Amino acid sequence: MDMHTVVVGTSGTTAEDVVAVARHGARVELSAAAVDALAAARLIVDALAAKPEPVYGVSTGFGALASRHISHELRAQLQRNIVRSHAAGMGPRVEREVVRALMFLRLKTVASGHTGVRPEVAQTMADLLNAGITPVVHEYGSLGCSGDLAPLSHCALTLMGEGDAEGPDGTVRPAGELLAAHGITPVELAEKEGLALLNGTDGMLGMLVMALADLKNLYTSADITAALSLEALLGTDKVLAPELHAIRPHPGQGVSADNMLRVLAGSGLTGHHQDDAPRVQDAYSVRCAPQVNGAGRDTLDYAAVVAGRELASSVDNPVVLPDGRVESNGNFHGAPVAYVLDFLAIVAADLGSICERRTDRLLDKNRSHGLPPFLADDAGVDSGLMIAQYTQAALVSEMKRLAVPASADSIPSSAMQEDHVSMGWSAARKLRTAVDNLARIVAVELYAATRAVELRAAEGLVPAPASQAAVAALRAAGAEGPGPDRFLAPDLAAADTFVREGRLVAAVEPVTGPLA
Repeated sequence: MDMHTVVVGTSGTTAEDVVAVARHGARVELSAAAVDALAAARLIVDALAAKPEPVYGVSTGFGALASRHISHELRAQLQRNIVRSHAAGMGPRVEREVVRALMFLRLKTVASGHTGVRPEVAQTMADLLNAGITPVVHEYGSLGCSGDLAPLSHCALTLMGEGDAEGPDGTVRPAGELLAAHGITPVELAEKEGLALLNGTDGMLGMLVMALADLKNLYTSADITAALSLEALLGTDKVLAPELHAIRPHPGQGVSADNMLRVLAGSGLTGHHQDDAPRVQDAYSVRCAPQVNGAGRDTLDYAAVVAGRELASSVDNPVVLPDGRVESNGNFHGAPVAYVLDFLAIVAADLGSICERRTDRLLDKNRSHGLPPFLADDAGVDSGLMIAQYTQAALVSEMKRLAVPASADSIPSSAMQEDHVSMGWSAARKLRTAVDNLARIVAVELYAATRAVELRAAEGLVPAPASQAAVAALRAAGAEGPGPDRFLAPDLAAADTFVREGRLVAAVEPVTGPLA
């Protein structure tokens, strides 16, 4: 595990912190300010708990059962019961990095001092993360309103030493055994604490933050593959001129055009419109790449603004306010996060679509301006990359289905008390699949475009230095170049890993300088 430490305070958690803890095993520490804020808020909750008047979440039932006042002797049982009953998830296990993000973001909110949780509970949450203990969380159970209830409940169950969890060695064991093995004492929940551990948008937010990190890499990678395809198709880079994009000043469009122009600098392949047949301008999938990639980039920027606002939020119900009030609210509703999760699935699908169109153009002898059919070595004897495009098309088709918004749906729950929900968790889950698919789609275009560029080079045309760097790095990564048909899946898998890990961007930046 990475020994980098993330300090959790009363404010200031960043997207980089989330990725560091969720993916890279960064350690977590509570700041002194967070401990003080936790203690101060707990005094307020304890004072309210001692009063005869009912306070939601402190001395009442929950949801549609909030009208019942709970006596002192039943309140510890109430908190245990809400965790046990709400840990009702079903289906496959959720990925380790998602659960770690979920736990970390709940800890972030708890440490804000607005939830009324005791400092020792927050410390135990940090101890679980640092020990590499990951609760077993299931795919289904969150409607994205009243928080990601079932997923967070499975995490809280582990805090209590109940249920199952995965140890740092990847083995699933009873949570009590894992806690004991790491010297962690299970928590005994007091008033409000069970509810406070369940009531947040932490799962959908964690998946949003990680998707943004992945998509940033994929959009830069797609700018590179678009440039390679343009080059292989003997297209013109004149459409990338900054003055053309300045008169339609969408920020992302200008960034993508600049990335492509820098990749193509020094190319001997671009601008050959009249060499084989009159061609006034390139096809839309080539010519409009900056407009499509750029619009997606602008969507990412908006989603990052929403994620930043949510990272600065304390999502709980009720919340403890600095003036001592404990107030019910609706901040747990996941609509702001759900909408951008769905928006990202839409733009990711369209990016995958335009990548596939360029791949198809590279493989079609009637549109590729002199390249062999399917980039095959001996077309007819060899099929070349024909079925690689089938695979890419299947992925694009699934991405279009995944682009159907989850947040446009709502289904009432809790005896109509919770009669409108966000479905943000569902939006986040399908976005993760879409991001995985997009990496594969970009990888197929890269594989086809680099093969096509090499075939042009064999004809005596000199590719751009950045293109040569991309080809060399991909070949070194195990994705082979032109030649007779061979078992293709390993090459495509190597290209996928190469793109997914950011190695395509890293390969060209020594030539182009940093790409946005």
